[in-house]
Amino acid sequence: MSFITPDWPAPEQVNALSTCCDGGVSAHGYASFNIATHVGDDILSVAENRKRLVRDAKLPAEPVWLEQAHGTTVAVLGGARYPRVIEADASIARCDDRICAVMTADCLPILLCKQDGSAVAAVHAGWRGLLSGVIENTINALGEPQQILAWLGPAIGPGCFEVGAEVKGAFSNKKAVMGQAFQQIDEAHYMADLYALARMTLLHNGVKKMYGGEHCTYNQPDQFYSYRRQPITGRMASLIWLQS
Repeated sequence: MSFITPDWPAPEQVNALSTCCDGGVSAHGYASFNIATHVGDDILSVAENRKRLVRDAKLPAEPVWLEQAHGTTVAVLGGARYPRVIEADASIARCDDRICAVMTADCLPILLCKQDGSAVAAVHAGWRGLLSGVIENTINALGEPQQILAWLGPAIGPGCFEVGAEVKGAFSNKKAVMGQAFQQIDEAHYMADLYALARMTLLHNGVKKMYGGEHCTYNQPDQFYSYRRQPITGRMASLIWLQS
C-alpha cells in the first residue's frame, strides 16, 4: 500500500495523504485498493480496504465519508455523531480526530488547512463543482483566505481531459481568464486543465499559497484509478485531519 503526502509547509498538527490504487484486496477493474462503496465493487472488499487504510495510515478515527454529488455543499464535522448519509462535496473540521475525506478517480481532490492549524478541509472538485462554486463555498466557510494553504492532489491532467465547447464556454462566462485553461483540439472540443481552473479560483478568492498539481490519473495507471481510462474502476481517497 502506498500513499502520497503533500509537500507543503503545513503546521505540525495537520496530517494529510492521498491513497494510490495498490495494496488492497479488490479485484478486476477495482484492483486493488478501492475505497468507494458506490462503484459496484464487492462491499466486503471495500470494508477490508478501509480497515487497512485506518491501520496502515495510523488514522486516529474512521474517515467521515461523503455522499458526493458534484455539488457545492460543505459539511462541517463538529459533533461526535453524524447522519448516516452526508451529501456534500467538501468537509471542514476544526477539532482533533475528525478526518475530512473525498474520493476521486480523475476529479481533483483539494486539501486545505489554516496556517495556524485551527482548521482543515477536503474538497471534491470535478469540473461541475469547480464551475458551480465548491471551492468558493469552502473558502468562505473556512474564512481568512490569506491564511489558507492549498494542496492539489492527483487528478486527470490537462492533456487527457477532453470536454465539449459548452464546458469551455461556461467557464469563460464565469470569468474570462478561465478560458485560458482550455486548449482547442477541433471545432467542438477542448482539452481542459482542472489544475489551472482550481488555481485561478483559489487565487481569485484570496488563496495564494498553492502546492501540488503534478500528477495525471489517466497517464499513471500503476498509481491511480481513472474513470476516463476505464469506466469500471475504483476510487482513491484524499484525507486531512488535525491531531495534536
